[in-house]
Amino acid sequence: LLKRIPRDSVAVIIMLTALCLAALGGALMKILTESLSPPLVSWFRFTAYGLLLVPIALWRAGPGCFRPTRPLVQIGRGLMLAAGNTAFMYGVRHVDYANAIAILYVYPFIMIALSALVLGERVSGSAWIGVAGGFSGVLLVVRPDMSGLDPAAMFILFTGTMVALQMLFNRKLGVLSDPVVVSMWGALAATGGLTVMLPFVWHFPEPEELRLILLLALITALSQTLMITAMSMAQADRIAPFTYFEIIAAILIGFAMFGTVPDVLAWIGMALIITSGTAMKRIPDILKALSG
Repeated sequence: LLKRIPRDSVAVIIMLTALCLAALGGALMKILTESLSPPLVSWFRFTAYGLLLVPIALWRAGPGCFRPTRPLVQIGRGLMLAAGNTAFMYGVRHVDYANAIAILYVYPFIMIALSALVLGERVSGSAWIGVAGGFSGVLLVVRPDMSGLDPAAMFILFTGTMVALQMLFNRKLGVLSDPVVVSMWGALAATGGLTVMLPFVWHFPEPEELRLILLLALITALSQTLMITAMSMAQADRIAPFTYFEIIAAILIGFAMFGTVPDVLAWIGMALIITSGTAMKRIPDILKALSG
Protein backbone atom coordinates (compact mmCIF):
# COMPACT_ATOMS: atom_id res chain seq x y z
CA LEU A 1 0.00 0.00 0.00
CA LEU A 2 2.79 2.46 0.91
CA LYS A 3 4.38 1.87 -2.52
CA ARG A 4 1.28 3.40 -4.14
CA ILE A 5 1.47 6.57 -2.01
CA PRO A 6 3.71 9.42 -3.25
CA ARG A 7 7.04 9.64 -1.43
CA ASP A 8 6.26 13.13 -0.07
CA SER A 9 2.96 11.87 1.35
CA VAL A 10 4.72 8.97 3.08
CA ALA A 11 7.20 11.44 4.56
CA VAL A 12 4.34 13.56 5.93
CA ILE A 13 2.65 10.49 7.46
CA ILE A 14 5.93 9.50 9.12
CA MET A 15 6.42 13.06 10.44
CA LEU A 16 2.88 13.19 11.85
CA THR A 17 3.52 9.89 13.65
CA ALA A 18 6.77 11.28 15.05
CA LEU A 19 5.01 14.44 16.27
CA CYS A 20 2.30 12.41 18.02
CA LEU A 21 5.00 10.40 19.77
CA ALA A 22 6.83 13.60 20.73
CA ALA A 23 3.63 15.03 22.23
CA LEU A 24 3.08 11.79 24.15
CA GLY A 25 6.66 11.98 25.45
CA GLY A 26 6.02 15.49 26.75
CA ALA A 27 2.94 14.26 28.61
CA LEU A 28 4.98 11.47 30.22
CA MET A 29 7.51 14.07 31.38
CA LYS A 30 4.69 16.07 32.98
CA ILE A 31 3.54 12.95 34.85
CA LEU A 32 7.05 12.04 36.01
CA THR A 33 7.73 15.53 37.41
CA GLU A 34 4.89 15.02 39.88
CA SER A 35 7.21 12.77 41.90
CA LEU A 36 10.72 13.25 40.47
CA SER A 37 12.93 16.31 40.03
CA PRO A 38 13.05 17.61 36.42
CA PRO A 39 16.88 17.37 36.20
CA LEU A 40 16.66 13.74 37.31
CA VAL A 41 13.98 12.91 34.74
CA SER A 42 16.10 14.60 32.06
CA TRP A 43 19.17 12.63 33.13
CA PHE A 44 17.36 9.29 32.93
CA ARG A 45 15.79 10.26 29.60
CA PHE A 46 19.01 11.26 27.88
CA THR A 47 21.06 8.43 29.42
CA ALA A 48 18.65 5.80 28.10
CA TYR A 49 18.23 7.64 24.78
CA GLY A 50 22.00 7.90 24.34
CA LEU A 51 22.52 4.21 25.11
CA LEU A 52 19.92 3.32 22.49
CA LEU A 53 21.65 5.48 19.88
CA VAL A 54 25.27 4.35 20.44
CA PRO A 55 24.92 0.97 18.66
CA ILE A 56 22.95 2.60 15.82
CA ALA A 57 25.62 5.28 15.39
CA LEU A 58 28.36 2.62 15.42
CA TRP A 59 26.50 0.66 12.76
CA ARG A 60 26.04 3.72 10.53
CA ALA A 61 29.34 5.54 11.03
CA GLY A 62 31.72 3.06 12.67
CA PRO A 63 34.16 4.04 15.47
CA GLY A 64 34.46 7.45 13.84
CA CYS A 65 31.14 8.37 15.47
CA PHE A 66 33.16 9.06 18.64
CA ARG A 67 35.34 11.56 16.74
CA PRO A 68 32.69 13.90 15.34
CA THR A 69 33.18 17.04 13.33
CA ARG A 70 33.10 20.22 15.45
CA PRO A 71 33.00 18.40 18.82
CA LEU A 72 32.69 21.61 20.87
CA VAL A 73 29.64 22.63 18.85
CA GLN A 74 28.19 19.12 19.30
CA ILE A 75 28.70 19.38 23.07
CA GLY A 76 27.23 22.89 23.19
CA ARG A 77 24.14 21.69 21.35
CA GLY A 78 23.77 18.83 23.86
CA LEU A 79 24.01 21.19 26.83
CA MET A 80 21.31 23.40 25.30
CA LEU A 81 19.21 20.26 24.85
CA ALA A 82 19.60 19.44 28.55
CA ALA A 83 18.80 22.99 29.66
CA GLY A 84 15.75 23.29 27.42
CA ASN A 85 14.33 19.90 28.33
CA THR A 86 14.74 20.53 32.07
CA ALA A 87 13.23 24.01 31.83
CA PHE A 88 10.24 22.62 29.94
CA MET A 89 9.52 20.19 32.77
CA TYR A 90 9.74 22.94 35.39
CA GLY A 91 7.24 24.93 33.34
CA VAL A 92 4.81 22.17 32.36
CA ARG A 93 4.34 21.31 36.03
CA HIS A 94 2.13 24.40 36.35
CA VAL A 95 0.91 25.09 32.79
CA ASP A 96 -1.89 23.31 30.94
CA TYR A 97 -0.19 20.78 28.67
CA ALA A 98 -1.68 21.96 25.37
CA ASN A 99 -0.87 25.58 26.27
CA ALA A 100 2.70 24.55 27.10
CA ILE A 101 3.19 22.99 23.66
CA ALA A 102 1.68 26.08 22.01
CA ILE A 103 4.08 28.36 23.91
CA LEU A 104 6.97 26.07 22.96
CA TYR A 105 6.14 26.66 19.30
CA VAL A 106 7.56 30.14 19.58
CA TYR A 107 10.80 28.45 18.48
CA PRO A 108 10.25 28.66 14.67
CA PHE A 109 9.82 32.42 14.97
CA ILE A 110 12.86 32.81 17.24
CA MET A 111 14.80 30.65 14.76
CA ILE A 112 13.91 33.01 11.91
CA ALA A 113 14.88 36.03 14.01
CA LEU A 114 18.23 34.49 14.96
CA SER A 115 19.09 33.02 11.56
CA ALA A 116 20.65 36.27 10.37
CA LEU A 117 22.85 36.44 13.48
CA VAL A 118 23.89 32.78 13.68
CA LEU A 119 23.93 31.76 10.00
CA GLY A 120 24.36 35.15 8.37
CA GLU A 121 21.18 34.64 6.34
CA ARG A 122 19.00 37.41 4.96
CA VAL A 123 15.50 37.40 6.51
CA SER A 124 12.74 38.52 4.15
CA GLY A 125 9.97 40.94 5.05
CA SER A 126 7.38 38.17 4.70
CA ALA A 127 9.24 36.09 7.28
CA TRP A 128 9.16 39.02 9.72
CA ILE A 129 5.36 39.22 9.20
CA GLY A 130 5.14 35.57 10.18
CA VAL A 131 7.36 36.17 13.21
CA ALA A 132 5.12 39.03 14.39
CA GLY A 133 1.95 36.98 13.91
CA GLY A 134 3.33 33.91 15.62
CA PHE A 135 4.65 35.82 18.60
CA SER A 136 1.27 37.55 18.94
CA GLY A 137 -0.31 34.11 19.10
CA VAL A 138 2.10 33.07 21.85
CA LEU A 139 1.18 36.19 23.83
CA LEU A 140 -2.50 35.25 23.57
CA VAL A 141 -1.71 31.84 25.03
CA VAL A 142 0.61 33.16 27.76
CA ARG A 143 -1.34 36.39 28.48
CA PRO A 144 1.46 37.71 30.74
CA ASP A 145 0.69 40.00 33.63
CA MET A 146 3.42 42.62 33.25
CA SER A 147 3.35 43.26 37.00
CA GLY A 148 4.42 39.68 37.61
CA LEU A 149 5.28 37.40 34.69
CA ASP A 150 4.31 33.76 35.17
CA PRO A 151 7.60 31.96 35.92
CA ALA A 152 6.23 28.67 34.55
CA ALA A 153 5.49 30.23 31.14
CA MET A 154 8.92 31.87 31.16
CA PHE A 155 10.54 28.44 31.61
CA ILE A 156 8.74 27.20 28.48
CA LEU A 157 9.67 30.33 26.51
CA PHE A 158 13.28 29.64 27.51
CA THR A 159 12.86 26.09 26.18
CA GLY A 160 11.58 27.52 22.89
CA THR A 161 14.73 29.65 22.64
CA MET A 162 16.93 26.62 23.28
CA VAL A 163 15.07 24.60 20.64
CA ALA A 164 15.51 27.43 18.11
CA LEU A 165 19.26 27.52 18.74
CA GLN A 166 19.46 23.72 18.47
CA MET A 167 17.68 23.84 15.11
CA LEU A 168 20.20 26.36 13.82
CA PHE A 169 23.08 24.19 15.02
CA ASN A 170 21.36 21.17 13.43
CA ARG A 171 21.53 22.92 10.08
CA LYS A 172 25.24 23.57 10.54
CA LEU A 173 26.06 20.10 11.84
CA GLY A 174 23.71 18.15 9.58
CA VAL A 175 25.83 18.83 6.50
CA LEU A 176 29.00 17.76 8.32
CA SER A 177 27.95 14.67 10.29
CA ASP A 178 25.49 11.81 10.10
CA PRO A 179 22.22 12.94 11.77
CA VAL A 180 22.25 9.89 14.04
CA VAL A 181 25.76 10.80 15.20
CA VAL A 182 24.59 14.36 15.89
CA SER A 183 21.64 12.99 17.90
CA MET A 184 23.88 10.59 19.82
CA TRP A 185 26.33 13.33 20.76
CA GLY A 186 23.46 15.56 21.82
CA ALA A 187 22.15 12.86 24.15
CA LEU A 188 25.60 12.04 25.58
CA ALA A 189 26.50 15.70 26.12
CA ALA A 190 23.15 16.33 27.79
CA THR A 191 23.72 13.34 30.06
CA GLY A 192 27.17 14.61 30.98
CA GLY A 193 25.91 18.08 31.80
CA LEU A 194 23.05 16.76 33.92
CA THR A 195 25.30 14.31 35.78
CA VAL A 196 26.78 17.28 37.66
CA MET A 197 23.37 17.84 39.27
CA LEU A 198 22.79 14.23 40.33
CA PRO A 199 24.17 14.56 43.92
CA PHE A 200 21.56 17.25 44.60
CA VAL A 201 18.50 15.52 43.06
CA TRP A 202 19.21 11.79 43.18
CA HIS A 203 16.28 9.56 44.01
CA PHE A 204 16.02 6.04 42.64
CA PRO A 205 12.69 5.74 40.83
CA GLU A 206 9.94 3.46 42.00
CA PRO A 207 9.17 0.51 39.67
CA GLU A 208 6.23 2.35 38.05
CA GLU A 209 8.35 5.47 37.55
CA LEU A 210 11.14 3.39 36.05
CA ARG A 211 8.73 1.85 33.56
CA LEU A 212 7.56 5.32 32.52
CA ILE A 213 11.18 6.48 32.14
CA LEU A 214 12.03 3.52 29.89
CA LEU A 215 8.88 4.17 27.85
CA LEU A 216 9.85 7.85 27.57
CA ALA A 217 13.35 6.94 26.31
CA LEU A 218 11.91 4.52 23.76
CA ILE A 219 9.37 7.09 22.54
CA THR A 220 12.10 9.74 22.29
CA ALA A 221 14.39 7.48 20.26
CA LEU A 222 11.55 6.40 17.98
CA SER A 223 10.20 9.92 17.41
CA GLN A 224 13.68 11.31 16.67
CA THR A 225 14.43 8.46 14.26
CA LEU A 226 11.11 8.95 12.45
CA MET A 227 11.74 12.71 12.17
CA ILE A 228 15.17 12.10 10.64
CA THR A 229 13.62 9.55 8.25
CA ALA A 230 10.88 11.94 7.19
CA MET A 231 13.33 14.78 6.58
CA SER A 232 15.48 12.47 4.43
CA MET A 233 12.51 11.51 2.24
CA ALA A 234 11.17 14.96 1.34
CA GLN A 235 12.24 18.58 1.19
CA ALA A 236 11.90 20.55 4.40
CA ASP A 237 9.37 22.99 2.92
CA ARG A 238 7.01 20.09 2.17
CA ILE A 239 7.09 18.88 5.77
CA ALA A 240 7.49 22.09 7.79
CA PRO A 241 3.82 23.20 7.67
CA PHE A 242 2.75 19.89 9.22
CA THR A 243 5.02 20.24 12.27
CA TYR A 244 2.31 22.31 13.97
CA PHE A 245 0.25 19.14 14.21
CA GLU A 246 2.03 18.58 17.51
CA ILE A 247 -0.14 21.33 19.01
CA ILE A 248 -3.29 19.47 17.95
CA ALA A 249 -1.87 16.19 19.27
CA ALA A 250 -1.06 17.92 22.58
CA ILE A 251 -4.65 19.17 22.90
CA LEU A 252 -6.01 15.64 22.41
CA ILE A 253 -3.42 14.07 24.73
CA GLY A 254 -3.95 16.78 27.35
CA PHE A 255 -7.69 16.11 27.36
CA ALA A 256 -7.27 12.31 27.44
CA MET A 257 -4.54 12.21 30.13
CA PHE A 258 -5.17 15.33 32.22
CA GLY A 259 -8.78 16.28 31.46
CA THR A 260 -7.81 19.82 30.41
CA VAL A 261 -9.06 21.92 27.50
CA PRO A 262 -7.61 25.32 26.45
CA ASP A 263 -9.83 28.39 26.90
CA VAL A 264 -11.12 30.56 24.04
CA LEU A 265 -8.19 33.00 23.96
CA ALA A 266 -5.73 30.11 24.00
CA TRP A 267 -7.55 28.54 21.03
CA ILE A 268 -7.30 31.85 19.15
CA GLY A 269 -3.59 32.11 20.00
CA MET A 270 -2.91 28.56 18.82
CA ALA A 271 -4.74 29.22 15.56
CA LEU A 272 -2.65 32.37 15.05
CA ILE A 273 0.59 30.46 15.73
CA ILE A 274 -0.29 27.72 13.23
CA THR A 275 -1.53 30.18 10.60
CA SER A 276 1.51 32.42 10.90
CA GLY A 277 3.94 29.51 10.78
CA THR A 278 2.41 27.91 7.70
CA ALA A 279 1.82 31.23 5.93
CA MET A 280 5.49 32.25 6.22
CA LYS A 281 6.28 29.81 3.42
CA ARG A 282 3.33 30.88 1.27
CA ILE A 283 3.50 34.68 1.58
CA PRO A 284 6.18 35.12 -1.14
CA ASP A 285 4.04 33.10 -3.60
CA ILE A 286 0.92 35.10 -2.67
CA LEU A 287 2.71 38.43 -3.12
CA LYS A 288 4.12 37.26 -6.45
CA ALA A 289 0.64 36.24 -7.64
CA LEU A 290 -0.83 39.58 -6.56
CA SER A 291 1.92 41.56 -8.29
CA GLY A 292 1.44 39.57 -11.47
